[in-house]
Amino acid sequence: MTRSRRPSAQTTAVVLALAEEPAEWRYGYDLCKQLGLKPGSLYPILVRLADRGLLDTSWQAGEPTGRPPRHLYRLTGSGRALAAELAQAQPRPAASPRRSGPRWQGA
Repeated sequence: MTRSRRPSAQTTAVVLALAEEPAEWRYGYDLCKQLGLKPGSLYPILVRLADRGLLDTSWQAGEPTGRPPRHLYRLTGSGRALAAELAQAQPRPAASPRRSGPRWQGA
């Protein structure tokens, strides 16, 4: 990711989801379920992040016979740095205005 351009909301969600447990390998299917993204949206994001050196990728070893191997993903050091940057830039929920006194006053 270039630092001058903010990633899309979907890319940000993917990076932050991977940052929840940055040392753990994650399946794309699990990320789809967690984030509510369709595979056609998620996998191009994962490929772009990997191409930019923000993700490590691996094939799962020991798949049962007849089942294709599954791809695994986790953040690299650069990906973790981006996740920290994105987390800092996330908008904070607005605090509710404080009321001075009971709600029924003045009614």
